[in-house]
Amino acid sequence: MVTMAGKKENEWNRSMATEAIHAGEMHDPSGAHIDPVHMTSTYVFEDVGAIGSWASGESESDVYSRVGNPNRRALSEKLAALEGFGLDFPVSAEIFASGMGAVTASIMGMAGSGDHIVTQSVLYGTTNHLVREVLPSYGISSSKVTLMDPDLLEAELTAKPNTKVVYIETPANPTMAVIDISKTAQIAHAHGARVVVDNTFATPVLQRPLALGADVVIHSTTKFINGHGTVIGGALVSRDADFIENGGGALVRYMGAVPSALDCWLTSIGLKTLPLRMREHCSNARVIAEFLDSHPKVVETYWPGLESHPQHDIASRQMDDFGALLSIELGDFDSACRFMDGLSMSSLAVSLGNVDTLVQHPASMTHRLWPPEDRIAVGITDGLVRISVGIEDSEDIVADFERALAGV
Repeated sequence: MVTMAGKKENEWNRSMATEAIHAGEMHDPSGAHIDPVHMTSTYVFEDVGAIGSWASGESESDVYSRVGNPNRRALSEKLAALEGFGLDFPVSAEIFASGMGAVTASIMGMAGSGDHIVTQSVLYGTTNHLVREVLPSYGISSSKVTLMDPDLLEAELTAKPNTKVVYIETPANPTMAVIDISKTAQIAHAHGARVVVDNTFATPVLQRPLALGADVVIHSTTKFINGHGTVIGGALVSRDADFIENGGGALVRYMGAVPSALDCWLTSIGLKTLPLRMREHCSNARVIAEFLDSHPKVVETYWPGLESHPQHDIASRQMDDFGALLSIELGDFDSACRFMDGLSMSSLAVSLGNVDTLVQHPASMTHRLWPPEDRIAVGITDGLVRISVGIEDSEDIVADFERALAGV
């Protein structure tokens, strides 16, 4: 599950699309053009000699699908090729049954009882619950640093020398705050901590954290990687092959967070069109963000591509485009409800990254378990609405939003 990436920067547009289609393909001996789905729990040895060859490491036979499966391996190689695009060192990946499986493995593969982790102030709701409510039971403490401000992060790591992990997601869910990955990695490494980046919102098409100094990248492959809302899945990607094989990546086997062969196959099929889809997502997002930013009933529009975004300059440096996620502030809960109830084409649903536009209310949906004072303090207000812009015709999305805002 290792791939080398060594493309020239000026070949990016062509080569990224080519890698998405061809990397990791099995070229099955049957001659099937599309990889078959290996729906089996176990694999048959030809004879006792084959068992000995496998046990000694002479062969890499598949034995049991919890340990390895051709579809899982193919997907891991394809995703590693994209996250490692343009790099001159090997990149490895492992696939999990969910994004949270990958999040948990990334942290528990580096930190144990008595260790500390530092996160940014805004996190996906379930990640925040894991960090605050679950990990303390295993002796792993945590603290937060707003926007990973360099001075504050330096002070926090100095005060907490037992910090093993600095965990960030950028752009952040759901405020769209952007973290400087390179600066964060520089400070964390100076204090002996490793950096984990949730790259779900950006995908490797728009942002490659390993090239910016991160140690581990995670994805909810449920989202843009699959792109069609047909699976639940996750992934760990790292420049450290041993971490994938024997550290956090190995937890997929030991904790049983194993994806099915069919889910891996569906995700791999979706991943082939990721560069194409992201171009349309980003193009539409700009149209929608500019429309909403100019609308009198929208108090604030949060999209990293707007020059008014507080971290627009950082996003411009570390992202190739600004993504399909944006949030709008409508002032209060009633206005948010009126907007959402006024939608006809767009769907009200958690998750994101589908080909169709999804709209959700973080305070009552993905972040409802946060104490109100905590979420309001980081900008997750009752009037905040998160939008995952799809690849429908942009004029149709605008029309849907315009009708909905008329009722606010």
